[in-house]
Formats: sequence, structure tokens, C-alpha cells
Amino acid sequence: MAESRSKPMAEAVAEATRATERRSKGGRGPGRPSDVFGGELRRRDVFPLLVLHLVAREPTFGNRLIEDIEEITQGVITVNPNTMYPLLRDLEKRKLIEGRWEHPDRRTRRFYSITDAGREEYERLQAELSPFLDSMIRTVTLIKREIYGDG
Repeated sequence: MAESRSKPMAEAVAEATRATERRSKGGRGPGRPSDVFGGELRRRDVFPLLVLHLVAREPTFGNRLIEDIEEITQGVITVNPNTMYPLLRDLEKRKLIEGRWEHPDRRTRRFYSITDAGREEYERLQAELSPFLDSMIRTVTLIKREIYGDG
């Protein structure tokens, strides 16, 4: 059976196995899908791409972004506020988004909107990340096909 596997398939299965073993040794059991995908998605700028995408649709705030990402991924990817808010501050510092307090005197919710520089970065990330996202789809499809067959 191992000989019939393609090299990418064997590598994908091996990486998934290593990730599961690392989590199991840490005493956390098999973990959530977001544990497996979340780290790689953060490393590959997928979260900034998602945030820029959502902010480009309409001005929004941090907790809504967290909820929207969870909804888009049907709960597979969850974003911790400790990830989201530093990302928003970084995007704002880089002038890719602009934040405004809903009620400046009370500092309730900070609404973010995309800037012209943010639109340029959004387009750059779209082009750059498309092959990576395609490879993730292929990898998961190969793993599923290996385990469950073509049917």
C-alpha cells in the first residue's frame, strides 16, 4: 500500500500523524482541527487576508471578525482574541486598516475599515496565498481519499 501512495500523499499523512502525536504527548488528546490548521494559516498570512477581506466588505470590529471567521469555516477555525487584537493593532500600525471608536468618549467598540494601502495588500495576499490554499485543499482531499477511498 505504501508503494502506491504518491509522495505528496505520504508526506501529508506523515505530517498529520506527527502533528497528532505532538498534541497527544502534550496531554491534550487529538486536538481540534483549528490546532492543526491554525498555526499554518497564521504562518502563511491567511488570517490577515481574511481580516482584510472582511474589513473591505464593511467596517467591523474585533469580536465580529472572530465570529465571522468561525462562521465562514463552520467552526473549524476559531480565532482567540489574543490572536485577533494584536493582528488588528499590527494592521493598523502598518496603515492597512483604520480604526475608529464607536463612541470615542467611552471607547466601546473599535470599528476598522480598510485603507488604500490595505486594498493593495489584500490583492497581493490574494494572489500570493491562492496556491497555498489550493495545496491545502489537495492535501486534505488526498488524506480523505486515502482513508475513505474514492467513493
